[in-house]
Amino acid sequence: MNHWIVLPVLLPALLGSVLVLIGRRDPVIARTLSVASCAALLALVVSLLATASTEAPQVYALGDWPAPFGIVLVLDRLAALMLVLANLLALLVLLSAIGGADRERQHFHALWQFQVMGINGAFLTGDFFNLFVFFEILLIASYGLMVHGGGRERLRAGVQYVVVNLVGSTLFLLAVGLIYSVTGTLNMADLASRVPEVAAGDRALLHTGALLLLLVFALKAALVPVHFWLPGTYAHAPAAVAALFAIMTKVGAYAIIRLFTLAFGDDAGASSWLAAPWLLPAAMLTLLAGMTGVLGAQSLAQLAGFSVIGSMGTLLMAVALFTEEALSAALYYLLHSTLAAAALFLLVGMIAQRRGGAGDRLRIAPPVAQAPLLGALFFIAAIAVCGMPPLSGFIGKLLILDSARESVSASWIWGLILGTSLLAVIGFSRAGSLVFWKSTAQAEAQDAEGGGAAEDEGAAPPARGGALPLVATSALLAGLVGLTVFAGPVSEWLDDTAAQVHEPAQYVDAVLGAAAGNE
Repeated sequence: MNHWIVLPVLLPALLGSVLVLIGRRDPVIARTLSVASCAALLALVVSLLATASTEAPQVYALGDWPAPFGIVLVLDRLAALMLVLANLLALLVLLSAIGGADRERQHFHALWQFQVMGINGAFLTGDFFNLFVFFEILLIASYGLMVHGGGRERLRAGVQYVVVNLVGSTLFLLAVGLIYSVTGTLNMADLASRVPEVAAGDRALLHTGALLLLLVFALKAALVPVHFWLPGTYAHAPAAVAALFAIMTKVGAYAIIRLFTLAFGDDAGASSWLAAPWLLPAAMLTLLAGMTGVLGAQSLAQLAGFSVIGSMGTLLMAVALFTEEALSAALYYLLHSTLAAAALFLLVGMIAQRRGGAGDRLRIAPPVAQAPLLGALFFIAAIAVCGMPPLSGFIGKLLILDSARESVSASWIWGLILGTSLLAVIGFSRAGSLVFWKSTAQAEAQDAEGGGAAEDEGAAPPARGGALPLVATSALLAGLVGLTVFAGPVSEWLDDTAAQVHEPAQYVDAVLGAAAGNE
């Protein structure tokens, strides 16, 4: 048994508890411990990724209780990939928050560690009840981070966020209750073994529970029609927190992939690919709604929030095809969209700080401080989010289009991806023009006439956090460049990951043993 598997959950849980006690007394120590923990976690999960790349899925049984009776954590290629992405994001965004967002509340770093704990646990857990537990940890910690710094609008958005997620939690409990009443288990591997054996008379209850879980995971992933909470929540959250939330929607996507390929995949008999008829139309509408929102956004934060919704639609369209090729393409796009969204939210925060009273509103205002640098970074991020060449967004969309060629919905998928990419280009062009080009041009014209500032918004205040936000944002954008340069090797690795996901016998054998896997 690989005891290292439990550390991505255990380390942030212990450190978060320590930071609750000492964070209020010494912020420097809190920052040091928090950064050290995130750096150690990143090194750990990279080593777990290397292990998962060469070995079969590995299991850690808490208390040495065997599955399906005990709590198990399972490490396979997919879980390891998500762990590396989440912890890389947590470290870079935390660096951006130091000296800025973390000053506003004394328990910021404790909440950050509990958030990381919940994310890591959601990717590692081997049963659905503990997935519910980690979702609740995510909810509590993310709400604390969401309302960090106070303010009426932020509090209002936070209350909506909590209410929506509490409804989702209620549906989650109802769903797992229905599934347990039919199968007698919530262990993912055991469920995969029992679903094909469910009697025909009980299948309606099983399908109801599974589709309720799909609705819950769709809520986490901001899928239409339960996407409405995301733009306001992300737009009003601190920039660093919104950047970390870029991985939150991917938790929902991960749960959809895990459930409907493991327990409701090819081997599920009459329940095979239960989600497919529902997931694909919802993903298409999500892509359309997200990119339409980008076109009509009134602020940069709204622009970034709607772009996340659009990217989730693109990602889940590929997932909904439920083929190895499409899943590999979806995972590549998942990596790209997470890094791009996080970089965009950090950029929005820096731009808002440097525009005086205009903030992130899409209107002509005094020129942005450090406009050439921030404009260049925004241009790179816009290219990435829109899926324009030569960055990884273009490659990811190309892979998804290629994987959809044999689908009966190929024409719809191609038309939506290409058409909404044009909407995104228009929306981001409008935003960049208003924030950078038109504001600068108007200021230069007024200077030439001897006038004042372009607007009465006031001079931009000095940026908080020093150079760290720029460093973190640049590192995220550099990650997109690396994903582009090494697209070939990354895609090959993801092909093997998709093949492992679509071969659930490996997962079942690792958790229950070879005998259970051969039943």
